Amino acid sequence: MAVPKIGLIVVGDEILSGLRQDKHIPATIERLSARGLHLSWVQMVGDDREFLTETLKRSFASDHIVFSCGGIGGTPDDHTRQAAAQALGRPIVRHPGAVELIRQRCEESGQPLDEFRLRMADFPADASLIPNPYNRIAGFSVGRHHFVPGFPVMAWPMIEWVLDTIYPEFHHQELEYKKALLLFNTPEARITPVMEQLESSFPDCKLYSLPSVGDNKLARHIELGVKARGGVDKKDIVSQAFIELLKILESMQCKFELIV
Repeated sequence: MAVPKIGLIVVGDEILSGLRQDKHIPATIERLSARGLHLSWVQMVGDDREFLTETLKRSFASDHIVFSCGGIGGTPDDHTRQAAAQALGRPIVRHPGAVELIRQRCEESGQPLDEFRLRMADFPADASLIPNPYNRIAGFSVGRHHFVPGFPVMAWPMIEWVLDTIYPEFHHQELEYKKALLLFNTPEARITPVMEQLESSFPDCKLYSLPSVGDNKLARHIELGVKARGGVDKKDIVSQAFIELLKILESMQCKFELIV
């Protein structure tokens, strides 16, 4: 079974205004990488229900696994649950299991079980729960879309739970193989045709170029590499493409150093 693309939606005006710095992107990448998975795309969306609804309509139409962080609270600026329901064309319903978890939380904390707190049990119809180990206030899943709070202390373990409980069959199914070198005194324009030639000859591989202005330890250079994802057969393909890259650079009399 092929591993689906994995996307991340980060919701909140506070991120787009700079009031808070996003931490979800690197944290999600870290958690995916630990399981041999990769993040394919990210979208940041403000607290705009109409735009968030349109964003979710597009992602629901895909077969991607999508995590959405933020906007599932009960205040007027939280729109994610309503936008998800509208994008799916489903009603919002109060989930009995989520209500019970909120009731337990209120008993533990001595807080009243009021309507404001119960709003956080309202999800699109047929949603399932994502347990919240921090305060029991559940997130929710609909299909391959998984909605968690914006608070990192809650969101990140909830993302881990989804990955380990729902998608264990995808863990380490695709490995990434990479070989790279540091290329000196060569402009990107000169190596672009080389990259295109190798990608044509080795369609399973991707060539990448990361220029650097250098520093007091290393001169201006380009990290130039070959990479591919998949089974162990891709390791040999990457090696073949890299050997061909070395031959071409040597014929061009380029100065380079291998990255070990």
